[in-house]
Amino acid sequence: MKKYSLLFYVLILFSAWTLSAQEAGSPMQKFLGRLTVGGYGEVALTRNFYSDNVYRYSNPEAHRGEQHGRFDIPHAVIYIGYDFGKGWSMQTEVEFEHLGTGSAVEREFEEAGEWEAEIEQGGEVELEQFWIQKSFFPELNIRAGHIVVPVGGLNNAHEPLNFFTVYRPEGEYTILPSTWHDTGISVWGDVPLGKKGASMRYEAQVLAGLDAMMFSRDKFIHNGAHSAFEFKVANNYGGAFRLDFLPVEGLRLGLSGFAGNTVNNTYPREQLSEQYDVKGTLLVGSFDMQYKGHGVIVRANADYGHLSDAATVSKLKARRSGGDSPYSSAPVATAAAAAGCEAGLDIFHFIPRLRGAQAFYLFGRYEYYDSYIPAAGDAGGFDFTSRHRVVAGINYFPIPQIAVKAEYAHRFLRRDFNPEPSVSLGIAYMAFFNRK
Repeated sequence: MKKYSLLFYVLILFSAWTLSAQEAGSPMQKFLGRLTVGGYGEVALTRNFYSDNVYRYSNPEAHRGEQHGRFDIPHAVIYIGYDFGKGWSMQTEVEFEHLGTGSAVEREFEEAGEWEAEIEQGGEVELEQFWIQKSFFPELNIRAGHIVVPVGGLNNAHEPLNFFTVYRPEGEYTILPSTWHDTGISVWGDVPLGKKGASMRYEAQVLAGLDAMMFSRDKFIHNGAHSAFEFKVANNYGGAFRLDFLPVEGLRLGLSGFAGNTVNNTYPREQLSEQYDVKGTLLVGSFDMQYKGHGVIVRANADYGHLSDAATVSKLKARRSGGDSPYSSAPVATAAAAAGCEAGLDIFHFIPRLRGAQAFYLFGRYEYYDSYIPAAGDAGGFDFTSRHRVVAGINYFPIPQIAVKAEYAHRFLRRDFNPEPSVSLGIAYMAFFNRK
């Protein structure tokens, strides 16, 4: 009976809380008026008509005709924001990737009854954002904490309703951290321009630097913002910027970039730059755009990254790898590049009774990327890192916050590597559940 009595009291308290929230001017209503709760998530179901064997590129003939399937929850995110008043606000965002992580302790009777800790579920749980902001006026805001680094079109708009494909666009996702987030300070603002309706948004950031020991052949700097420790090493610092121009309604043009030294941003610090006279200076430049209007959405991106002293960095990586080290021995290239374009046409836009209430996009996407572009004179020997990918599919929006996606994709590689076609289905949402 006690548990039913407790449930009864909980229901009474919940009802009282709901009624108080509806009273005009009540403390609860004021609290909810300052609170923002939202999130996004995606489910992906894929059949890949190619091998998942690690030797499929070194021995393609042996793995021709193989296929495999994958079901996944790539991202599930909850974010909470609060406006304290007088220009002060905060936001925190927690992301569960691939269902998060899980572990358990089990007793192994086959091994003399020993207790063993086992990994039960792969994935990641990350605090993707945690910042406090002071807004002076629209043109000047200062943000400090763990922030998104908006370098590239994907990092600037990484939520699943901001791209047509079931998974995040491969090119930028492969060569850049995604979602790129780091601890630092940001200054940003929205500036109206002379022409009617035209505006510009700027952002400049000072961040903890990337770690060259986390770079790799297959993903360039993708893992460079990660830390295997309980803290982020910040022996080096980096700077990021972004400029968005909105010259006319529906059109956005963006420029972004990053610069910083990446060697010696490790633990423990070994003063490798002094020993080898190397800094591993990283420069990244990106252009992206979006047009949305008249039932059409067009997005495009072009990204290029350059790492100085890449050959020496590769040698240092081999030195620090092995054993229980979090670093790999994979070499890293001097450069990496990605470029892509996607376009979608909403056929419901031309049906008056459906226009605005629902949307049904037919879309196509093409992209090229290469995570290992060697310096002149370096043969490299990794032709499989250069890829072209073509995607065609649909996005159906029964309501603006939900998209049902389906696509056929075909990845083309160089030489005699096997082609990599796939079919994917997905469903995604992105919404604010409570906002001012």
